[in-house]
Amino acid sequence: MSIASLGQVTAQPGRPLYLSVRDAVRTAIDAGLFKTGQRMPSTKELSEQMSVSLVTAHRAMRELVESGVLQRTQGKGTFVHQRYSERQSDLTTCRVGLVFHREASLADHYHGQVLEGVRQAANQLGVDMMLLRFGEDVRNECDGYLYVNPLPAELEAIAVGGNNRPNFVVGARPRNKKVCSIDVDNIDIGRQAVLHLASLGHRSIAYVGGADDISNSADRWTGFTQAMREQRLEIPETNVIKGTSWQLDDRERMSLMRVLSLPNRPTAIFAAGYHYALDVYSAAGTLGLKLPDHLSVVGVDDPPSAPHLSPSLTTLRQPLTQLGHAAVSALFAQINRSPGETPAARTLWAELVIRRSSMVCRNESRESRRGLVTA
Repeated sequence: MSIASLGQVTAQPGRPLYLSVRDAVRTAIDAGLFKTGQRMPSTKELSEQMSVSLVTAHRAMRELVESGVLQRTQGKGTFVHQRYSERQSDLTTCRVGLVFHREASLADHYHGQVLEGVRQAANQLGVDMMLLRFGEDVRNECDGYLYVNPLPAELEAIAVGGNNRPNFVVGARPRNKKVCSIDVDNIDIGRQAVLHLASLGHRSIAYVGGADDISNSADRWTGFTQAMREQRLEIPETNVIKGTSWQLDDRERMSLMRVLSLPNRPTAIFAAGYHYALDVYSAAGTLGLKLPDHLSVVGVDDPPSAPHLSPSLTTLRQPLTQLGHAAVSALFAQINRSPGETPAARTLWAELVIRRSSMVCRNESRESRRGLVTA
């Protein structure tokens, strides 16, 4: 059947046009207008019949290919995927909507490793994953939703609910205990970093991290400030740099450079994210500061490159792949358990990996190190 039967697609306010085109084509497939093995119209034909640009049509088709609805064969064209047809007829298939917050980047080690754990569990359990924007599942195709490190407003919306389907949060701590979740104890991460540096005699410890509207960042800052108070250490305002993203922008890097140029500059920094640690390494190198002789650094996360930095990075290693895997497994169980059963929230723990980027502070006496306050 010609795709002309779909008619012209019109834009919806606040929604990209290619999503409407994607959904219209998928609706035609679900209605049986295109069968398994039937060749789909070309991108040019699709754009002409639906009155959209070639770019819009191409992006819509690409999303359908990437989600497994369509399959491209070089030299032959695009067809309805056999597995999609089988999945549509299999009522036992579990489909989960995966939602990242708008500031998330898969280039960040954290999100990339959580996603790897999600992928592994989905493959093992036979779960279909759909990457969604927050609140986008207008077709109600998903049996449950997995939210990765959602923003505070999103957490509130999740708690309110409305879709009557299981929701699960990974990488954040919902205030509403009815929302199931799993996370690493990020308060403990901040505390471990301070206690390690304080045990080495550092009394002036700076903080470089993310904005407080991200749950993980807020908790790491909380753990940092708690441990600093317990150790009776001051936190000058100049020693705190909070970025607006997962790495520092140019203005924030300049602020870091100014801090490290002060006569009374800090002797150590807790970089509350791997890319923040890279920013500290870069700033120190530019200023001619030798790590760890002039500045000790403790980071968060332990990608393969961390041991190969110069010097190798002391860091808090999070079980991120395990975190993503456990989240999918828990949500899958929640989808299939009896109504009213609510699994308890789970907490995982980070491991302090001591390498060469942290050393005894040369500006402090051995007696001051003995003065470490025990919590």
